[in-house]
Amino acid sequence: MTDRIKKIKGAWQEKLQTKSFCSRFLFSFILLAFVLFWFARFLDYNEEKPGFTFTDPFLTLFNPVDVTWITFGLIYAALLIALVSLSSHPENFLLAIQSYTFVALLRLITIYFLPLDAPGTIIPLKDPFIEFFGGGKTLYRDLFFSGHTSTMFLFSLTATSRKLKYIFLVCTILVAGCVIIQHVHYTIDVIAAPFFAYTSYRIALLINNKG
Repeated sequence: MTDRIKKIKGAWQEKLQTKSFCSRFLFSFILLAFVLFWFARFLDYNEEKPGFTFTDPFLTLFNPVDVTWITFGLIYAALLIALVSLSSHPENFLLAIQSYTFVALLRLITIYFLPLDAPGTIIPLKDPFIEFFGGGKTLYRDLFFSGHTSTMFLFSLTATSRKLKYIFLVCTILVAGCVIIQHVHYTIDVIAAPFFAYTSYRIALLINNKG
């Protein structure tokens, strides 16, 4: 543990001595905070906004099953592993932050222009952590595209080893399956998520390469 802490400290000390990295890091966190601030408020507004629905042929094949604890178990375990692994790789950590910012921005745009109502058979996906501490509001209409699936795929794209990439890829598939099984998302939401995540990742790569 001590060696790992020294490794993390050394990696960040070296990077923070670079003016270019410091500028990108500061700007990225300010942009992330700004986007998440407005995204949270937009989602509250979106819950009251009129939307539309459609029949998903795949969802009609089975009744929904509540797999909330499995879904968030995978998500929080993957998040913890991602943070620990990325902590000793500042550039990958920064890339993950930037990619997630673009995912949030793309979600805001797509949700605004495609205001979908939730499937009629949805079992709401309530975050157990937020529910435990109280104050969390369950969202029904943050639909196109799946934020949980795209975030998991970002973990795979920004992973620091091939082994972790495969682990996160498996977790992405499992989470995607869970939100469909629970009828939280339409099938197209889940299929589209990795493509938007990859687009966000490529944009972040392009910005950093130019930098």
